[in-house]
Amino acid sequence: MQSLTAYTLQLADNSLIYGHRLSEWCGHGPALEIDIALSNIALDNIGAARSLYQYAASLEGKGATEDSLAYLRQEREFKNILMVELPNGNFAFTIARAFFFDAFQVLFYKALSQSTDATLAGIAEKSLKEVTYHYKFSSEWVIRLGDGTPESKEKMQKAIDNLYAYSGEVFIASPAEEELIKSNIATDTATLQAQWKTMIAEILEQATLQMPEETYMQRGGKTGIHTEHLGFILAEMQHLQRAYPGAEW
Repeated sequence: MQSLTAYTLQLADNSLIYGHRLSEWCGHGPALEIDIALSNIALDNIGAARSLYQYAASLEGKGATEDSLAYLRQEREFKNILMVELPNGNFAFTIARAFFFDAFQVLFYKALSQSTDATLAGIAEKSLKEVTYHYKFSSEWVIRLGDGTPESKEKMQKAIDNLYAYSGEVFIASPAEEELIKSNIATDTATLQAQWKTMIAEILEQATLQMPEETYMQRGGKTGIHTEHLGFILAEMQHLQRAYPGAEW
């Protein structure tokens, strides 16, 4: 039960922090259509996070709620991957991160929908429909920017190169994942890596961009070791709940 709770929180943290980052584009997108699209994708991720936090709260008990798990845990208690907490940077950087993460999410939720845990399988099945659109959006923008002007191509290639070292953490199993893979509750993400690379390479080829060279993959988020950026996210996101404990709309 402890491993299942930890695994569910890990997935929820990924969706919440990623959704929060994307929400920062609201009102700042380079065009109204993009602004709305990124805001909707942010909402999809936060919606998935809510479902996962609700399940984690039911598993944990002890009065835990989706709000307490999102707003009252400390930085080291969050187990999201490092890539989703990085600052948005320019539009190309945001698209590159979305591209890497969305491609993974498509493969991941498809596999997780076969989980022996009925609740996780149900959340995955619903989320798969959403992330399929997310991947379509981000991959099309990679092609548009990569095969666009010299400036857009340069920025897109730089973003892809800089982010690639953060893309591999999703394929490194946490202790909770290792435990739950044995019972087919968790997805063995290592088995998805080859297919993910193929998806990435095909889009980069269409975008006339270069596939980055293999390198050391940054890690630590799944065990609670984060960049300095997560602390600032939580300070902003958790301020109201911590300033006014138990506040309700």
